[in-house]
Amino acid sequence: MDAMTLLHERGSMGKLTGPAPSAEQLEALYRAALRAPDHKELRPWRFVEFSGAGLERLGELFAEAEFREDPHIDDAVLNAARKKPLRAPMIIAVIARVTPDEPKVPRVEQVLSAGCAAHGLLLAAHAQGLGAMWRTGRYAFDPTVRKGLGLDEQDELVGFIYLGQLGGRHRPLPEHDPADFVERWS
Repeated sequence: MDAMTLLHERGSMGKLTGPAPSAEQLEALYRAALRAPDHKELRPWRFVEFSGAGLERLGELFAEAEFREDPHIDDAVLNAARKKPLRAPMIIAVIARVTPDEPKVPRVEQVLSAGCAAHGLLLAAHAQGLGAMWRTGRYAFDPTVRKGLGLDEQDELVGFIYLGQLGGRHRPLPEHDPADFVERWS
């Protein structure tokens, strides 16, 4: 797939099936992620990979977050939280490992770099015929989840990249007119 086709046709795939990406596919995903813009070569990225029993552990962490929010929560809500990671055979959490007090690279730039790494994962997945979906939701910002994933106070959980084989049809991508988003100063 040529680069322009990849950039123009990449779309999220919410329905994913197994198997999880192979070791070779994962290598290509991470190599793409590590090409993200990186001012001063801080390498502000960290990836946590979940598959198999790891998906269940992540689900337990989501349920714990729900319970800490409301100790009287209904069991059905806890069970739904446990099942959320099982929507894909693999999830990669993308974390911005922020170097505080870096005068030439503000925090926002480091977080954006991790966001670019997440986008690199999505592009590499699409280029290999894999399905992928970037999800955040409240768990990406929940203190229980952050602690469970070992984030420091200054770190940001950029999102969860759900990965697998295409489990459904690609929905048509909306066409956007660049003129609607571009202001030109000549």
